[in-house]
Amino acid sequence: MDRQLRAPPKFLSSEWHVANKMQYASTESQKSSSERLVAESQRQVDEIEKTTQKTQSSVNKKIEQRLEEIKFWKQELDNKLEQLVNETEVLLTFEVRLEKALESCKEPLAVSQKCLLNRQRRAGTDLVYDEVEQELVKEVDVLQGVIALLERTLQQTNEQIRLNRCAKYNLEMDLKDKFTALMIDSYCASLTNNTPDVGYPDKTVKTGGNFVSPEDWKYFSNINVEKADKQRNNSVALRVLIDSILSQTANDMCKQREMVNIAFRNRVKEVSDAKHKLETLLAVVMEETASQEMNIVALKKAIADKEGPVKVAQTRLEARNHRPGVELCYDTVQNRLMSEVQEITNNIQRLKDTLALAETELKGLRRRQLSLEEEIQNKADTLYIDEVLCMPMRESVCINNF
Repeated sequence: MDRQLRAPPKFLSSEWHVANKMQYASTESQKSSSERLVAESQRQVDEIEKTTQKTQSSVNKKIEQRLEEIKFWKQELDNKLEQLVNETEVLLTFEVRLEKALESCKEPLAVSQKCLLNRQRRAGTDLVYDEVEQELVKEVDVLQGVIALLERTLQQTNEQIRLNRCAKYNLEMDLKDKFTALMIDSYCASLTNNTPDVGYPDKTVKTGGNFVSPEDWKYFSNINVEKADKQRNNSVALRVLIDSILSQTANDMCKQREMVNIAFRNRVKEVSDAKHKLETLLAVVMEETASQEMNIVALKKAIADKEGPVKVAQTRLEARNHRPGVELCYDTVQNRLMSEVQEITNNIQRLKDTLALAETELKGLRRRQLSLEEEIQNKADTLYIDEVLCMPMRESVCINNF
């Protein structure tokens, strides 16, 4: 109770003055510190404002530069895409030309093979490996070679079209990404501090992930441009090659076609001349055959005509053999009769021998006639095959330079 009623300790006057002075000094120090902080804060605000404005200006400039860079590469890609698309369209027309040229080779090849097949029907010695056959075989080889070359070139063209489209796809994908990037950076360039829709999106700052370096970014588009240029140049070179192939193959086929036609004309003339000569010989043989037939008739008549004289002579000899006694004399009459019989018999034998020779000769002439007639028929068949079956069929074939 005593403690509760005891008065608090009192400070001395000097202590009171010291305490006041300390309050003054502390307050002044606090005031100075606050004033310095205010000044530093204002300086810092001004500095950060300038830095922020400078940084934002720098970012805006970088965005503008980036936009220009994107626009440049987008224009490059657009140009390459347009060039590649145009080149591919032209190459497609060359593909059609190759297909038409390949299709047009089928009829000439079929005609050449049909001609070879028809000429296998020639008979006898006319079934010969002549100039026409040689040129036809060469023509088949030329046509088959042309078809093989055109097929390989068509495959190469199809592959080049595929590569062109692959390069076109890469350009289109790159352009699509460039367009998206251009839209995004254009949007970023349009943003200001007063734009209504600016805010604090979550996770805006990325330092890893799928970012690429500016060098890789340029390299990627440059590779697409270089690939497009390479495929376009390859396509142009291929078109030059196709032009050359189409022209050369058409010339080769036309040249060989003309060689075959010349060989056909020469062969037809040669066979016609041979047939004419054989027909002339046949006429001679037929005339000789008729003459020989008349000769045989004359010989037979001559032999028949000798029967009377020989009979008379033999009858006389028989009658004189019956003379009596010494009258059976070998006189001149008897001698002459004997020689007459012998002479007539010899002459008849000579005529028979000549008749046998004439009949043998007649058989030979008839065989020759049959042989000539057969050979003439073979020549006629050959002319029919070459002149009627093959040559008109070849005239319908048309070789174009596509």
